[in-house]
Amino acid sequence: MARIGMLTSGGDCQALNAAMRGVVKGLGNLGDQLEIYGFLDGYRGLIYGDCRLLTSKDFSGILTRGGTILGTSRQPFKLMREPDENGLDKVEAMKQTYSKLDLDCLVILGGNGTQKTANLLREEGLHIIHLPKTIDNDIYGTDITFGFQSALEIATNTIDCIHTTAASHNRVFVVEIMGHKVGWLPLHAGIAGGADIILIPEIPYDIAKVVEAVNHRTSQGKGFTILAVAEGAISIENAAKSKKEFKEYKRTVQWPSVSYEVADRIAEATGCEVRVTVPGHMQRGGSPCPYDRVLCTQLGAAAALAIEEQDYGCMIAMVNGQTTRVPLGEVAGKLKTIDPNCQLVQEAKQIGICFGD
Repeated sequence: MARIGMLTSGGDCQALNAAMRGVVKGLGNLGDQLEIYGFLDGYRGLIYGDCRLLTSKDFSGILTRGGTILGTSRQPFKLMREPDENGLDKVEAMKQTYSKLDLDCLVILGGNGTQKTANLLREEGLHIIHLPKTIDNDIYGTDITFGFQSALEIATNTIDCIHTTAASHNRVFVVEIMGHKVGWLPLHAGIAGGADIILIPEIPYDIAKVVEAVNHRTSQGKGFTILAVAEGAISIENAAKSKKEFKEYKRTVQWPSVSYEVADRIAEATGCEVRVTVPGHMQRGGSPCPYDRVLCTQLGAAAALAIEEQDYGCMIAMVNGQTTRVPLGEVAGKLKTIDPNCQLVQEAKQIGICFGD
């Protein structure tokens, strides 16, 4: 009898169910010799033993369903070694749950924080397989993460929709796209949506250059300008601050996010009418796009094969169009950022997109 545990942790995305389905269908040849235990609400379920035995019916019809049938929660990695409010050792509790159920393997779906905890459990002796999930596409060691393409379609559609109202009213629109530490999503959505200015965390912006780009479009008779701004975009002044100084700055500012600050600066300097649009968690919602459905099926099948071969302690990655197993210890804690000099950024600049630098 093979006993497999499964959990989804961190922020949700559109293709978590599709990935879990891929794993289970990939293990279908085990028939009634397979038991799948789903832990509810991420690592919280593993810590407190909150799980249920799943059947093939649970994974039927979920390929196109967004979110996660298991639920999810954020359990910060930096707090994993700290006891809970009742003094419970969380790491020891997870190990005990794993042992009590006599699991052969734990399949963990999640992003960077989730991956670090997965690696911690690997170091503690558990058999772990990680599937890379995040709309930010910032997991090191894989070319793409599931959730990214689905979120990209929503972010791009937002910019598409803004075009008509921006042109009708001759306004400047700032569209805030998710991306706290990296800018893969706003970069791709900005290019795909025809944004005129793209601001990402990897390229600190000079607001004077941003204003100059807006004024240049106005001087050419173009009545509107669209900015795709990462939620983690940062000015050159703030980028020069220490972490402590930047935290102090954020406590004193009047704006709810950087997009509103950029909007106010532009309005003040140009006299243009500026609006901010924040699609927010819409970018995580809805049905997974066809690309993600295929990707998750591939990753799930590859994870199933690794389980059958008892090759644990790895992340199932997509590299050069092929699924591969990457040791967790080599990638956990690393972030895949955008090189400001990469080809895509340079090509975007070649067609006139401003990055504020």
